[in-house]
Amino acid sequence: MTMQYRSDPRSGNELSVLGFGCMRLPRSAGRIDLDKTEALLRQAIEAGVNYFDTAYVYPGSEEAVGTVLARTGLRDKINLATKLPHQRCQKPEDFERIFTEELARLQTDHVDFYLIHNLSTPARWERVVALGIKDWIAQKKASGQIRRVGFSFHGTLGDFETVLDAYDWDFCQIQYNYSDENYQAGVTGLRKAHAKGLPVIIMEPLLGGKLVTNLPEKARALQVAAHPDWSAARWGFTWVWNQPEPTVVLSGMNATEQVTDNLAAAEEAAPGMLKESEEQTLEAVRAAFREAYKVPCTGCNYCMPCPHGVNIPGCFAGYNASYANGLMEGFKTYYMSTSVDDAGKRSSASACEQCGACEVKCPQHIAIPEELKRVRKRLEPFWASPVMKLVSKFM
Repeated sequence: MTMQYRSDPRSGNELSVLGFGCMRLPRSAGRIDLDKTEALLRQAIEAGVNYFDTAYVYPGSEEAVGTVLARTGLRDKINLATKLPHQRCQKPEDFERIFTEELARLQTDHVDFYLIHNLSTPARWERVVALGIKDWIAQKKASGQIRRVGFSFHGTLGDFETVLDAYDWDFCQIQYNYSDENYQAGVTGLRKAHAKGLPVIIMEPLLGGKLVTNLPEKARALQVAAHPDWSAARWGFTWVWNQPEPTVVLSGMNATEQVTDNLAAAEEAAPGMLKESEEQTLEAVRAAFREAYKVPCTGCNYCMPCPHGVNIPGCFAGYNASYANGLMEGFKTYYMSTSVDDAGKRSSASACEQCGACEVKCPQHIAIPEELKRVRKRLEPFWASPVMKLVSKFM
């Protein structure tokens, strides 16, 4: 396979169009499986993937990536990206403390691409500026410990434009997929960042997997009719790569088959690659997708933990599945996702106290408490609980 690359306008470096997102690495017994992770990273690197993205707040991810890169000797073959959790920085010393911990986890002496994580409002940037982050970044870049600095974003277009112009960034990272090209920074933000000469890293190209695993049957049928040999994931990546502005598209691969499929798609990635008929198919798919899904939750878990124990992403997964894949499939997903804890309390929508703690943390700006009311109404009718208890005994 021949990997395609796009240039980083700031450095001239060539970055693989397919990047490896390390948020959802394979797990076993509740921990990241290092052997499986090593196999996946090796497969990707050997095929030419040279951009790997992790974060301080991804449980176990930095340690796993660092361990694999150290024991395989592959660190210098890739660009390594991780992120500063600015919300945890309350005093100037916190920048250095967290970064030092990240270097130790990653077993490296430098980070190639360092992001301010979820810098989604101007106020967040102003707060860390007041703590002295500009001087700290300058020191880290001067020492070579940080090669390029950027930010990831989950806010509104207006705020994106403000943050984009607030500093001399080296790159940025935005959510972008075919289900809604005008959501968050969207196509307008993408083009503005590109016009400023910044490489743009794309996250959530498959909407947290929703454009694959829970794609409405009608939408998938349209894709298969147009290209029987293309996976649903390939449609999602190809739509992004069809545009000249994105530099790297991240994929949260956690299985060999996913890596193989993504690599095959990346081999043909080029601006303008979609035919008019394929673009028409995607427009029809987009319409079917919007008809079926009610809540634009990506399952990122930024809203968690809920102080009252609600599994918010699990509730929305069941709710959306009930529309896209049928009510019984929705019930199954919902009741499997909202298990009973040791105290006998279920983590379902009925446990919501409408406190609003989740809503202020949601990158998708979902009115979570209100949506959970709708979830409860649809998936917790009086007869559902005893029926699902009976079903669970036979599962």
